[in-house]
Amino acid sequence: MSINQQRISLFEADLRNAFDVQSLIIEDESHLHAGHAGAATGGGHFKLSITAPEFKGLSLVARHRAVYAALQRHIPKEIHALTISALSTDEV
Repeated sequence: MSINQQRISLFEADLRNAFDVQSLIIEDESHLHAGHAGAATGGGHFKLSITAPEFKGLSLVARHRAVYAALQRHIPKEIHALTISALSTDEV
């Protein structure tokens, strides 16, 4: 298991602890950013798609803040950049 696969497992655990996750996909996109300054420090680039009822009624910014709060122990060391798609269960 690669270091980023291990990281993804930890991210998933933290997100599942914070939200009643209905669906979750975390993709490592670090290879797309090889040579980028953030990659040099060891932080990865990830794409996250999550569906959870807690996002209902929240703005896009509030949803992103909630995800960042759940993952805060990983930022910026393990996560340098994060693309987020966060939907409530009634939006799927």
